[in-house]
Amino acid sequence: MIYRTHLNKEIDEKLVGEEVMLAGWVKTIRNLGGLAFIDLRDHGDIVQLFFSDAKAVSNLSPEDVISIKGKVRLREKANPQLKSGKVEVVVTSLTLLSEAKTTPLIIDDATDALEDTRLKYRYLDLRRPIMQHNLKVRAQIVKAVHEYLDAHDFTEIETPLLCLSTPEGARDFLVPSRINKGAFYALPQSPQIFKQLLMIGGLERYYQIAKCLRDEDLRSDRQPEFTQIDIETSFMDEEEILTLTEGLLAKIFQDVAHKKISLPLRRIPYAEAISRYGSDKPDTRFGLEIKALDSLFEDSEFTLFKTVECIRGFIVPNYAHILTRKVLDSLNLEAKKFSPHGLIALKYENGTLLGSITKFLSEEKIEEIIQTLELKNDDVLILGGGDYYKVSFMLGAIRKQLGDELSLYDKNVDDLLWVTEFPLFEKRDDGTFTSSHHPFTRPSEATIQYLKSQPEKVLSSAYDIVINGYEAGGGSLRIYNQDVQKQVFTILGLSEEDIARKFGFFVEAFDYGTPPHGGLAFGLERLTMILCHTDNIRDVIAFPKNLRGVDMMSNAPRPVDPKQLEELGIKID
Repeated sequence: MIYRTHLNKEIDEKLVGEEVMLAGWVKTIRNLGGLAFIDLRDHGDIVQLFFSDAKAVSNLSPEDVISIKGKVRLREKANPQLKSGKVEVVVTSLTLLSEAKTTPLIIDDATDALEDTRLKYRYLDLRRPIMQHNLKVRAQIVKAVHEYLDAHDFTEIETPLLCLSTPEGARDFLVPSRINKGAFYALPQSPQIFKQLLMIGGLERYYQIAKCLRDEDLRSDRQPEFTQIDIETSFMDEEEILTLTEGLLAKIFQDVAHKKISLPLRRIPYAEAISRYGSDKPDTRFGLEIKALDSLFEDSEFTLFKTVECIRGFIVPNYAHILTRKVLDSLNLEAKKFSPHGLIALKYENGTLLGSITKFLSEEKIEEIIQTLELKNDDVLILGGGDYYKVSFMLGAIRKQLGDELSLYDKNVDDLLWVTEFPLFEKRDDGTFTSSHHPFTRPSEATIQYLKSQPEKVLSSAYDIVINGYEAGGGSLRIYNQDVQKQVFTILGLSEEDIARKFGFFVEAFDYGTPPHGGLAFGLERLTMILCHTDNIRDVIAFPKNLRGVDMMSNAPRPVDPKQLEELGIKID
C-alpha cells in the first residue's frame, strides 16, 4: 500500500490542481456541520485538509494516524504560520491507519504537562514540533562536524565503551564481568586516554561523536549520559588548534543557525575572567563588571570588612526600584551558597545612600563612595567580602542571575570567546594539589619553570570555549615528555604503585615515541541547547533521565532478577 506521495513541507502553490497522497497524525478537527477541516501533521509541517462532507471525519480523534488522497487548491485565506499556508488539500478519500486514545499531554509547542509526564510519555512529547526541531538541530550540528573535519583530513574512530576504571573526576559507572567474576569494567567518562593513545598510534587527526557516562549529581544542563564532539591532533600548537576549532564553530553557526560569527574569537585569561566577571565561563553580553573595592571600605567601622581578605562588588544601574528587599533577600540566599557572608546591597536614591551598613560609614566616606563609583539615582551597589575566589564566584553567580532576570542582554546576539591560561593545579585546604583539568594537561611554556618549586604558579596550556555564559567545550595540549609527566604525578601525590594501577598501560605507551599532541571536546547537547535557545538539556535529548537519574518511561534503573546477580557473582545486602 502506498501511504503518501509527498511530505507536508512539499505542499505549496506549485502543486495546485495536482492529486497528492499525504499521511500523518490528526492535529485538530474543525467540524462546521456540513463541511470540516483537519490539520494534518507529519515530521516536517502541517497541511490543512478540506472535507466537503463532515461525516467523513465523524469517527476521527486527535492523534489518529491517517492517509488521504486529494487535490491541492489555493486557500481563501492564507496562514503565514505554515509553510503550506497558501494551499489546502481537498480530500477525496481517507484511510484510518491507527486510532489514538486521548493523550495525557497536549501535542503542541506549548503544553501544560509537567516534565515527569512529558518524560513518562516521551514518545508523545517527541511529536511536539519544538522537540522535533531541537533534535533536527542536533543532527545538523553533527552533519556540519562530519563535513568540516572530514575536509580537514580527520579520521573518525570509535573508542571502547567498556574500559578500565580510572577514578579521576566524577564517579564511574561500573559494569560487572560475568566471565571474570569480581572484576569490573567502567563506562567511559570521556575518550581521553584512548584518543591520546591514538596519537601515539600515529593517527594524528582523530574525531568522534562520543558517548560519555558519568555517575554525578544532575542539574538542568547535565545528564548521566551525554555526547561529546571529541577531537585530537598531533604536531599542532595551541594557536593552530584554536584556529581550527573556530573554523568548525563558524561552519556550525552558519549551517545550522544561519549566523556569521566574527573570527578570530576573543581570548580572556582565566585570572581576568574571575576578576572581571566572577566566572570561568563569563557571559559578556552585558556589563556589571566586578571591581576591587578594598580601598573604599576597608577602613569602615563595619566589622566584617576589617577582617576579610578582599572586598569586591559591582553596580547595577537604574534598577534600585526593581531590586526590592524581597528580591535582594532571594539573591542573598543564592549568594550564601558560594560565600558564607552573602551579599550586601546599597541603594542610591534621591541623593541618599541606603543600606544596612551605612550606619558604619561616615558622611565623608559615603560621599567618597558616591563620587568614586559615580553613583547615579536608582543605582544599586552589590558588595561581598571574604576569600577572593569565594567572593568572586558569588558575585559572578549573582551577576549572571541579574543579567537573566533583568534581561540585560540581547538574546539574539551570540557571545563566543575563549578562556585560557587556567591554573594547572588546584590547592586543597590541606595543602595538597589536584588537577584543574586532568593529570595529562601540559604546563604552559611560560610557567613550567615553577613546576618543582611553586606548583600553584604553574599555568596550563588549556582552553575553554564559552558561548553565552555556557562552557560549550574545552581541551588542552597534552604532556608528551615523560619527565614532566612524572613531576606532575609527584605533585598530585601519586605513588609509583598508584600510577601503575591507574594508568600503567597508558604511561608505558609514552616510552615508545610520543608526538606533541592536544585536542578538545564540545558538549553536543550544550551546543544544541544554545542554538535552540533552551536552558534544559533534556529538551535536546530524545530519551533523557530526570533529575533523579530515572528514565520515567521505562522506569530504569530498577532491581534485576536475582539469577542475573548470581551469574555475575554479586550479592545485594
